[in-house]
Amino acid sequence: MNISGIICEYNPFHNGHKRHIEQTKKEYGATHIVGVMSGNFTQRGDTAIVDKYKRTETALKNGVDLVIELPVAYALGSAEQFAQGAVYLLNALGCVDIISFGSESGKIDLLKEAAGAVIYTQESEDFHNYMKNGMTYPAALQKAMEKFYTEDVIETLATPNNALAIEYIKALDEIGSSVKPVTVKRCIAPHDSEIAESSDILSASQLRKKLADKKDISQFAPSCDFSNIASLSNIEVAILSKLRAMSKTEIEKTPNVLMGLENRIYRAAAVAASLNELYFLVKTKRYTLARIRRIILSAFLGITKNDLKITPSYVRILGMNGNGKEILAAAKCELPINTSLSQLEKINDNTKKQARLEQRCDNQYALALEKRLGCGLDYTAKPIILD
Repeated sequence: MNISGIICEYNPFHNGHKRHIEQTKKEYGATHIVGVMSGNFTQRGDTAIVDKYKRTETALKNGVDLVIELPVAYALGSAEQFAQGAVYLLNALGCVDIISFGSESGKIDLLKEAAGAVIYTQESEDFHNYMKNGMTYPAALQKAMEKFYTEDVIETLATPNNALAIEYIKALDEIGSSVKPVTVKRCIAPHDSEIAESSDILSASQLRKKLADKKDISQFAPSCDFSNIASLSNIEVAILSKLRAMSKTEIEKTPNVLMGLENRIYRAAAVAASLNELYFLVKTKRYTLARIRRIILSAFLGITKNDLKITPSYVRILGMNGNGKEILAAAKCELPINTSLSQLEKINDNTKKQARLEQRCDNQYALALEKRLGCGLDYTAKPIILD
């Protein structure tokens, strides 16, 4: 067995994702694939286009063998937090040999060098000064690196998949993991690009737009049930209402709210009549739009900084096939493993906190669907099991 971990959202699963899985098997000899997947909310600060079980089933039919859930607090975290949570879970399984990720670079040695450069630069006085002067984190990091590193290392940070790959490498180093990072070169357009990538590959961003417009995406994505898609617009009023009811102190407890940002959000929430207006009023040069979106959604869902102080405390299985059962048989996991959220909740205080947060967030997701659903479905949902 050569087990590869893949950190994913599959929002939705498309032909580019399928190629990544195939290349991981071809280039690195992976015999089994375990995916750590965001649940019903994603790192761009949005709802997943379809629920986690539909996305799990599609992944299992197209090369993934075991799908486990990334806890919602990490799924809605910064790139660094997202990577830390997912890498922690893959390492905790105790049987994963490699972590495979796509990158524009395709050169693992360069990505490793860039990861070391980021760690060094984050501690530099120049970086902290740029941040104090109002630069966004990515801009400050890149400018500070210009003083210490060559152009090829600096340019590595400029593309989104490279930047996320660097966070995976950093996360592995931080926990002293023996899991080996490997990369598959992304030969198509950048993540979230509006450019057509090829005759049969479009970005997930393009596909979500097509789905929202009720267009057929079968040419670009494996079959999936898109009969009940979710949209943040369906809970827009609820989000605005919740933000208006929050105090500055409550907002300040939301992850990644720093340097008085709670004051800006509080003032904006009092007057904004739409989410786009809220984002516009809150955004400054210091904060990227993606960060603002994540913060607003996290505040609405009741995710706090304390939730990110708890490392993932269980492995929740969303689905598996025959090979997935072999992965579980080989696992020497240091965390509780189960398909049942209600069973995981009963283990200890940390599992209770994480499970109940997951369930509360899923209750809100149920209202974001075109055909709204009731509460408590995350406790009764059955995993996807394929032969």
